[in-house]
Amino acid sequence: VQLQASGGGLVNFGGSLTISCAASGRAVDGRGMGWFRQATGKEREFVAAISRDAKTMSVSDSVKDRFTISRDTVKNTMYLQMNSLKPEDTAVYFCAAATGPGAYRDSDRYTYWGQGTLVTVSS
Repeated sequence: VQLQASGGGLVNFGGSLTISCAASGRAVDGRGMGWFRQATGKEREFVAAISRDAKTMSVSDSVKDRFTISRDTVKNTMYLQMNSLKPEDTAVYFCAAATGPGAYRDSDRYTYWGQGTLVTVSS
């Protein structure tokens, strides 16, 4: 499985951005997928996850009600729609595909990782 994250960029405080994660190689339709982020000088943290059938989502409290995760199984692509962005959302966002089918918050459940896309929110 190869994962390619894209769509990052510079956005103003309060703005919106949608990032994508395209999967290729072995199918990911049987796997849960997730987004994690890492800010400079900080540890990687969970952002959101979605089950293989898109019926279960899990979202970090820090982005709840602002970020929405979704996936298109036909396109083998996962999305993260980010609204009301804050400077503290600035980070490299990584997408990942899990070993199992669930919406996992633990990074140890993820086998495949993309290269990351940088999101910068200006104040």
